[in-house]
Amino acid sequence: MLRRNSQKGDTLIEVLFAFSILSLVVVGAFAIMNQGTIASQRALETTLVREEIDAQATTLRFLHDAYVAKFQPNITYASTTAAGQWALMTSNLTATSASSFGTTSTCPTPPPGSFILDAVNAKYISGSGAVLVPSSTFAQVIYDPNTQILQASQGVWIEAIRSQASADANLQNTRYIDFHIRACWDSPGQGPSMTLGTIVRLYEPQS
Repeated sequence: MLRRNSQKGDTLIEVLFAFSILSLVVVGAFAIMNQGTIASQRALETTLVREEIDAQATTLRFLHDAYVAKFQPNITYASTTAAGQWALMTSNLTATSASSFGTTSTCPTPPPGSFILDAVNAKYISGSGAVLVPSSTFAQVIYDPNTQILQASQGVWIEAIRSQASADANLQNTRYIDFHIRACWDSPGQGPSMTLGTIVRLYEPQS
């Protein structure tokens, strides 16, 4: 006499339901991993860009200190010196305000008069040529690996704004320059461009 097997297998609906649940768990896990990777990438890029900005700020202060130490009214400084580089950098500042800057969908084009500093050789590099270019990965200054000469500034630039003449007698002999150091690059994943910046105010000696 044959006995019927009392054990039953899973139905097709149960298998599909289980597979759907597994798929949701796997997709959710990949999404979380992807978000974590993007967050780590952004944090790394922000750290690297902040180091570039700090290098620009340090070079600005170095050139300013060299100029103040050598300052004499109505003299010309050799362009090969740090004081000469400061004089060259500040000799033709015409902008009265910095350009708008913040979280944007695309990185802005550096306005006329923008420049960058060669932090390795402490030199002023005008942005009038093809030096200031959009970033290919994150905002950074590119140097030649052999000569260590600045080749391009990808998404990093400086805007210098000199203080206006004041009618206040107490402020007439206080002149300064605000250096807006800015960086902008496309962030990993979807979203607006990443922006980072700071302002360095340096005072000019008066004759």
